[in-house]
Amino acid sequence: VNVAYAWAAVPARYLIERGQWSRARTLEAYPSAFPWSRFPIAEAITHFGRALGAARSGDVGGARLEVAALASLHDNLVRNKDEHWEGHVEVLHQEAAAWTAHAEGKNDEAVTLMRSAANLEDSAEKDPITPGAIVPARELLGDLLLELHQPTPALAEFETSLSASPNRLGGLVGAARAAKLSGDQKQAADYYAKLTALCAHADPQRAELKEATVFLAKSQK
Repeated sequence: VNVAYAWAAVPARYLIERGQWSRARTLEAYPSAFPWSRFPIAEAITHFGRALGAARSGDVGGARLEVAALASLHDNLVRNKDEHWEGHVEVLHQEAAAWTAHAEGKNDEAVTLMRSAANLEDSAEKDPITPGAIVPARELLGDLLLELHQPTPALAEFETSLSASPNRLGGLVGAARAAKLSGDQKQAADYYAKLTALCAHADPQRAELKEATVFLAKSQK
């Protein structure tokens, strides 16, 4: 399961962390000849990546198909009484359903589903020999709240996520943006400063790093 998890997680993370949603919606597990059906958590990661990519690039129909596939995987795990992976797949299912609901304009439903996913992830037992979540659920909840123009509650979710998963670029960017939009320019500067320190040797052309550099330059005038 560890090899399957890694092979599924790496390409999904690569595209999601960079916000390459159009590419994520056509995500393929590699190698294709691998017996993926023996590892439902790995299958679920690929469906989740496609669902998130589809929902966030406006392909509602494609997102719905991937949500249905995740629901089917979860139901099979329930029938097989695989309680450990059932919970992990259900987190991915609810996250995918949340962003699909958002793409459909059902924003109250989206937030409810995303909060449920975050709470479930908080309570889930993690396998000690697999990596963590593809994206922390509370970070995704923060992203959703930002898109819904709710920066203050979004900031709270990013801060909670960063306390459990420190120094994540997505979490720091989200927290900085949420603080800025909430009117707390000092806190925004603190988060952008942490981001630039974290990315001291990163590609300076990354949009997030440019954003941080511009904000910090203006705040120091």
